[in-house]
Amino acid sequence: MAITYHYADQYRSKLRTPEQAAKVVKSGDWIDIGMGAGFPALMDAAIAKRRDELFNVKVRGYLIFEPIQMVECDPTRTHFLYNSWHMSGYERKLSDRGLCSFSPMVFRNLGSYYTNYLTVNVAMMAVTPMNSHGYFNFSVANASARATLDKADIVILEVNENLPWVYGGQDECIHISDVDFIVEGEHKPLPSLSATQASEAEQTIAEYVVQHMTHGATLQLGIGSLPNAVGQVLARSDLRDLGVHTEMLCDSYLELYRAGIVTNRKKELDRNKSVFGLALGSPDLYEWVRENPGVVTYPVSYCNRPRIVSQFSNFVSINNCIGIDLYGQICAETNGFRQISGTGGQLDFLDAAARSPGGKAFICMTSSFTDKQGNVHSRISPTLKPGDIVTDPRSLAFYVVTEYGGVNLMGCTTWQRAERLISIAHPMFRDELIAAAEKQGIWIRSNKR
Repeated sequence: MAITYHYADQYRSKLRTPEQAAKVVKSGDWIDIGMGAGFPALMDAAIAKRRDELFNVKVRGYLIFEPIQMVECDPTRTHFLYNSWHMSGYERKLSDRGLCSFSPMVFRNLGSYYTNYLTVNVAMMAVTPMNSHGYFNFSVANASARATLDKADIVILEVNENLPWVYGGQDECIHISDVDFIVEGEHKPLPSLSATQASEAEQTIAEYVVQHMTHGATLQLGIGSLPNAVGQVLARSDLRDLGVHTEMLCDSYLELYRAGIVTNRKKELDRNKSVFGLALGSPDLYEWVRENPGVVTYPVSYCNRPRIVSQFSNFVSINNCIGIDLYGQICAETNGFRQISGTGGQLDFLDAAARSPGGKAFICMTSSFTDKQGNVHSRISPTLKPGDIVTDPRSLAFYVVTEYGGVNLMGCTTWQRAERLISIAHPMFRDELIAAAEKQGIWIRSNKR
């Protein structure tokens, strides 16, 4: 269908080159850039060219997978100061170089941060080409897009010809009447996120989790090799009629759909539809979501909201972590003072699963890891080490799983938590963990050794 003359005229009047649009940025501004596949590469490059005339421009983004020119061109952070809500591998390396600061958040509330608290002078993101009704689609980068653009003084859309149009239930589009400038240009293929090969221990963990799932459960998988391993084991299981309600859609869900395991028939909300907030994966994943009525996007204020998610019976959340202490405090985002990722939606889904009738939340990890010097360390420790951030408080800890089994910490006393966690620790560390628990006053005589 052809674009109507009225919208085509508006489009032409707002069309600029990236260099022209970049002129609206002023020293001291707060800029927000689209996340993931919504990253506006052309605008980023055009603003970076203005480096020497701009100072103290604050930039916010998250889960960016390609070089950010505004950051790379300014190693002293004199001109551009980049901040991430949730770090990708690339942003983690920027942080290691001192070029990326972290912004703590709970994902379900990110939109409300913009609505109620933050200043956005210029917001820019990549979107699909405009349709005949004057709408642009946020594609696989919905998440917090609309809330960010609504708060901005100036909205710049970068049309990315590679982005698939994704149907949605809420805030998946923006109309040309709400846009200040539009830029066009050629783009590289969308960022592809390959699944990491699971280890033997991770496969064992995945098998434990799948054994504790039921037919008709609604599923959320986090980021990483462990959740991917669960998806692979699920694809080989005899479970049926699973539903999808997740923050991030990845290739594991496509694998489950192809295996006939995901049908969404039993969901209490959004029946017959897989729901997600953002998608990162292979080209096949992006083609699966393209104009697919069975896969729809919502903002994370809906996807991650516990009062929404808790309406699903047997909701299952599967995420990983870096470590846990004997009290049940879970660290999933830092290694000491080094920022690894972020809270994201893990806390949201832990809370939601606890409210869901028959719900379960699994935090998965290998029992130990080996450092670069070849030293083996336990992921279960007496207390979190200095710098470790508590992603999930002990009051919300649910199932914790290693290759040595799984334990449910919900409602447990401190001495029960210590006993149960030590039972799934690597055997070489159990005696020293017991000794530490005794010293900390959370071990009693009746506990099993």
